[in-house]
Amino acid sequence: MTKKEDDFYEKLKISLNETTEFPADYMFKFIIPNKEDLKKQVTANFDFEGAVINTTLSKTGKYISVTVLTRVDNASVVVKKYREAAVIKGIISL
Repeated sequence: MTKKEDDFYEKLKISLNETTEFPADYMFKFIIPNKEDLKKQVTANFDFEGAVINTTLSKTGKYISVTVLTRVDNASVVVKKYREAAVIKGIISL
């Protein structure tokens, strides 16, 4: 990770701690190219945690929106999950 990315995640963590009372339900949102292997990679990051995972195909069929609702214990878990997802090729975290 670059310094810029580290700074972003540190700011996110601070913001979450200021605005969210943990444990809390947290919604992760991603956009990925419409490739089954990418969809599996994203959902595998949350599959074992009892998360509710919804996917929606874009109108053109080029992208998949992935929404994950899961319970998290603290801001560090949120940051960890975004960092894990960031290595997936073509992913956009929202």
